[in-house]
Amino acid sequence: MTQYAMVIDLQKCVGCGACALACKTENNTALRKNGQTHNWADYMHETTGKFPNTGYKTVPVLCNHCTDAPCVAACPAEPKAMYKTKDGITMHNDERCIGCRACQEACPYSQEEVTGDGSTGQYSVISYNEEGQPYQAFYADTAELIPGITASGAEIAKLAGDTPPHRTRYAHPDYEDVRRDNIVEKCIFCDHRLKNGELPYCVVSCPAGARIFGDRNDPNSDVAKLLKKHKATVLKPEEGTSPNVFYIRNYKVS
Repeated sequence: MTQYAMVIDLQKCVGCGACALACKTENNTALRKNGQTHNWADYMHETTGKFPNTGYKTVPVLCNHCTDAPCVAACPAEPKAMYKTKDGITMHNDERCIGCRACQEACPYSQEEVTGDGSTGQYSVISYNEEGQPYQAFYADTAELIPGITASGAEIAKLAGDTPPHRTRYAHPDYEDVRRDNIVEKCIFCDHRLKNGELPYCVVSCPAGARIFGDRNDPNSDVAKLLKKHKATVLKPEEGTSPNVFYIRNYKVS
């Protein structure tokens, strides 16, 4: 059986943010709204030690597509809105989602984290589209930043003929290319691309090649070879969720 997985090489990752930007472009995720971050691909920065003996690393985060996914177990919809596919993807179906956010509460990776330098951050793993608010709120706003000089978000969308103006169109049986309000959403490994023989867009867009994707059950895949070669780690192994996003090596400054 195919088990899709992603390996992230922290020695290659420099925290440029290309993965997050690529994901937002591909999946038309919203801008920040009411303090919420709508990123299917996010990252956390961690600084340890004291100068001059300091350490730094960037940890990209996304849905871990856990083998034993708490979000799936918590989903009360019938049939479930959050479920596992035959190839191991933790999939979300927009139409079946009732917006209860039980999956978000159950996910141990969607909670607030304390980083090595004492600051707090939040994994943007499962996002909620607030009820009653335009999903792409910025592009529904008619206010001009500088009246008479700059255009409003609504004017930009109107001139472009789409919302958002940079919309990437695709079709998938479980999720729409632009979601609606009152549901949750998350990374689905760009399944609409996988079905066309393409890699997730974050993988394609990483300039350092730090993201590797494939079938971990295929010994000839790059993912399987890297997991065999390096000692991999996962986030929060104590949760027992068996994530399928793995981290290898560390960023080193010479």
